[in-house]
Amino acid sequence: MPNGVLVFGEAAEDGSLAPVTGELIGAAKSLGGPVTVALLGAGVEGLAGECGALGADKVIVVDDPVLKDYLGDAYVPVAERVCKESGAAVVLLGQTMVGRDLAPRLAARLGTAVAMDCVELSLNGDKLQATRPCYGGSARARYSINGTPQIATLRAKVYDPPARDPSHQAEVVKQPAGVSADSIRVRIIGRRKEEVEGVRLEDATVIVSGGRGVGGPEGFQSLEELAKLMGGAVGASRAVCDLGWYPVATQIGLTGKVVTPDLYIAVGISGASQHMAGISQVKNIVAINKDPEATIFKSSRFGIVGDWKEIVPAFTEKVRELKAG
Repeated sequence: MPNGVLVFGEAAEDGSLAPVTGELIGAAKSLGGPVTVALLGAGVEGLAGECGALGADKVIVVDDPVLKDYLGDAYVPVAERVCKESGAAVVLLGQTMVGRDLAPRLAARLGTAVAMDCVELSLNGDKLQATRPCYGGSARARYSINGTPQIATLRAKVYDPPARDPSHQAEVVKQPAGVSADSIRVRIIGRRKEEVEGVRLEDATVIVSGGRGVGGPEGFQSLEELAKLMGGAVGASRAVCDLGWYPVATQIGLTGKVVTPDLYIAVGISGASQHMAGISQVKNIVAINKDPEATIFKSSRFGIVGDWKEIVPAFTEKVRELKAG
């Protein structure tokens, strides 16, 4: 791809480079051509070197206090200018809070279209082929975009970041934001941070999730014990959250969170399409259900038919033995 790929990187809350940036660079490199990373924000200049180590050929840094918080009025015009100046044929963003808002607004400004929440990207000549889930995750559809640039957002963890090479350096170009604080119509007047103990669902490599078959809120104590032992997180189905058995913030599915752990242990979950939409990219699903006809077994790599009250404690004890050994 002669004009290359432009990636909009992001910084994590602690100021480090967000993992999705490395994944986007990996996806961009798989498409071929030069990879440019745009870093927009305040205090992001120091992340340019990390982008280079991950394989970026060029890093455009727009470091300005006006970009401290993501606000569309500030970010959209800057992103539009960067896209036009880069001349990139393909523009990639993460399917994050920033990407979900910025990508469609950017596409509208540039007179093109965007494929959201993609799980695979490829090229047919110079044409981007973007694959994304449809029908609640039970099928996949492939899209192409007639406009230029071709924009897509990428679901987390569907691409691996490139191997880090500290010797690889990228060309760094600094630009001013060129946005006046007076032009921003929205103000952030307060924040409320969700308190999460342990690993966040979005970052967990292991998730132990419970459904209505767990029987009640007390059943989640066993799931929490197993998840803690495996260094994972606990999730829940919508039915569980609707019943008030577990926090809504842990809901996984079409109307909850989309997760991509290495291992997903589903306890007492039937496998409704709405829930499966949230775990459609999980490669290793272990289902524990007393109903041998439960739909989730069709998507599971391993399935156990039986009473979870006997299976989970036995499994937990085995994990504890292996960790001790």
